[in-house]
Amino acid sequence: MAPTDEKTTGAPLTGGCMCGAVRWELSAPPIGAAYCHCTRCRRRTGSSVSVSALVAADTLTITAGEELLRAYAPESGWHKYFCGECGSAVLTRNPEDASLVGMRMGGFDGDPGVRPAFHQFTAYAPAWAPVPDDGLPRFEERADYAKLAEAAERD
Repeated sequence: MAPTDEKTTGAPLTGGCMCGAVRWELSAPPIGAAYCHCTRCRRRTGSSVSVSALVAADTLTITAGEELLRAYAPESGWHKYFCGECGSAVLTRNPEDASLVGMRMGGFDGDPGVRPAFHQFTAYAPAWAPVPDDGLPRFEERADYAKLAEAAERD
């Protein structure tokens, strides 16, 4: 059986939650993507790692179900938004920088055209799911986004 996802790197990119009640659209491609191994992401998603695409907030439009989005705002860290109907993790917002949003890559309808470029919070990866030796940069805590941007510009 052939994969159902088509490469959809052109804008707009679309996606949504598992039940389809929350839908969204991006008017520009993601800036980048990363693997997060922090405890919060693991517990929120029920998996060993969370994979997110970083997008400019002004490129995101919730096209359906915005009233169904629920938020969890921890004392520190990004605010987590999920569908109030099916519980799917949809996005995260940085309370200190409203210009950026993290979109859960599993929510894209097709291939967003970006691949994770690093692993962060590797110090929290569980023993039962070690960080793979894939050659990507690793950060024991939050990645230093400024250093990553500088390195990308040099390449």
